[in-house]
Amino acid sequence: MSLDTVVEDIRDEARARADEIRSEGEERAEEIIDEAEREADDIVDEAEREAERKISQERDQKLSSAKLEAKQARLEARREVLEEVHDDVEAQIADIDGDEREALTRSLLDAAAEEFDGDSVRVHGHEDDADLLEGIVADYDGFEVGEPVDCLGGVVVESDASRVRVNNTFDSILEDVWEENLREISARLFEE
Repeated sequence: MSLDTVVEDIRDEARARADEIRSEGEERAEEIIDEAEREADDIVDEAEREAERKISQERDQKLSSAKLEAKQARLEARREVLEEVHDDVEAQIADIDGDEREALTRSLLDAAAEEFDGDSVRVHGHEDDADLLEGIVADYDGFEVGEPVDCLGGVVVESDASRVRVNNTFDSILEDVWEENLREISARLFEE
């Protein structure tokens, strides 16, 4: 075998090996490209899912916020209606006069008088009820009309001797009744 043949065989072998390496390299490059494309697709898919999740979350938050605002607006409107009704009731109570006012005032004083022994008891009421109170208090021993108080009517009865103070004003009765019946009032007004 000649040297040229050996060189040629080595070259052929080197070319074959180079072709094999090139082929393996191209195959590996294709695998890397395929893997990179799959990873890129996965990244895009994940980004799309994340974007959809964020959009859904924002939509839910905005919807929740809108519902809360609507609920607050309804509650505010209801509160305003309840205040108007309360104010109307107060006005109607303040307008009670004549025999009805006297009967109510006497009844409230009777209830309060049970708490006192009759020693220097002062009865306070609305300033416009001074004459009415003078007439009613005359029927009670040890009771006298005191200074007027800011109220719709009724009486505030107190005694220094017993340190007892009974608030039987129309206002206090209204507030008690209002608080006790607020659910029912609300249900009737708003058909709940």
